[in-house]
Amino acid sequence: MISPPVRLAQTGGILDNIIWLVIFMVFMLFYPKLMITQMLWKLEQSAVRMENMSKKTKSTVMKKISKRPDLKLRTSVSNFLETVPIMPNNLDPYGVVPKLDHIIKLYRNRFKYFVNGVAPKMGEEEKANLVGGLSGAITMNQIAKIVRHWVELIRKTKNLQLAMVLQMQLPLIERIAKAVVDGTEALTNGWSVGDGAGPMVASLMIGGSKISKSYKEEEIIVVKKKIRGRNAIIMRAKGPGGRIGDLGNTVVDIVKKNKIAKIITVDAAAKLEGEKTGSIADAVGVAIGGIGVDSFVIENIAVKKKIPLDAYAIKMSQEEAIQPMLESIITATKNVVQRVEDNIASTKEKGSILVVGVGNCSGIGNSAADVKDAEKAAKEIQRIVKARKKKEKKSMLKWLIGG
Repeated sequence: MISPPVRLAQTGGILDNIIWLVIFMVFMLFYPKLMITQMLWKLEQSAVRMENMSKKTKSTVMKKISKRPDLKLRTSVSNFLETVPIMPNNLDPYGVVPKLDHIIKLYRNRFKYFVNGVAPKMGEEEKANLVGGLSGAITMNQIAKIVRHWVELIRKTKNLQLAMVLQMQLPLIERIAKAVVDGTEALTNGWSVGDGAGPMVASLMIGGSKISKSYKEEEIIVVKKKIRGRNAIIMRAKGPGGRIGDLGNTVVDIVKKNKIAKIITVDAAAKLEGEKTGSIADAVGVAIGGIGVDSFVIENIAVKKKIPLDAYAIKMSQEEAIQPMLESIITATKNVVQRVEDNIASTKEKGSILVVGVGNCSGIGNSAADVKDAEKAAKEIQRIVKARKKKEKKSMLKWLIGG
């Protein structure tokens, strides 16, 4: 006789359901709070890192002014790092560009005035480098303050959505912040940076020719010479100090005084991820970054005079533009020189061809011989940077394994 199957007793079914319901309710109530607490801890660490980076850029600038900065100097630099330009009112867009131009000039003059006050005995080129370093320190100070602002706002509101948005953005913010720290060091010390590709092309084209005219107020030098049988006018900001120059108004002055057949601009341009650093893009238009005043002024005069606009962009990431110049960018500048000269030779319009080297001239002098010196210095700086990063990785690895 086959015995009937044994039926297992089901005990605690209702109790189990109640327990799981309670756990689920507790989870729903407290998990967001646990999550926001954990995220705030990580965000706080990031904010502290940003503030330490800001202190590092500030220290870099102060050490350039004085090896032993006193309280007065530290206070002056700290106060100056809070300087920001206020954009003009644009409710009525007509006439906003001249206002922008005026504000930018006043802002640049504020830097020069401050540097002359804290470092009156410093040479002109070193002062220009210090202006660039201060600009980097101000940028890093603003990044640190913005990150701190959002961390404190999240802490007060306990807003999980804001915390998630900030956490998602932080990898990009930290990437930019690290580049700003490197860029501040480079500009303060007068090293060439990626953004100097345009001026480097101009210097290679100038060769050993003498400066035809110098625009002191605009911080621009101009050289006239023959290239491939055509009259060429080459202009760039004065080096090797960290200047960018007032390119727009200088181009207008040159166009008014000369018969210009074509304007060619050469500048660094942001690459897409996956593109090679140092790749070159041909373009039509004005290749000048920044707030847009210079490009607006040049485009206006070009339209009035019906002047063709060609451009060459040397691709690099935003970080590489402000970090010490890479060898691939130096190689690209030599290739661009060849392209610009071919463009000049093929120009059919009558008149001179105006070539504008756009970018920061830090560490890049005004002739081809100066470029050779800058190239040697850039290679040495890259060796130092690589050795420093290798040492930092070893230190981090040692810390992680607890050695």
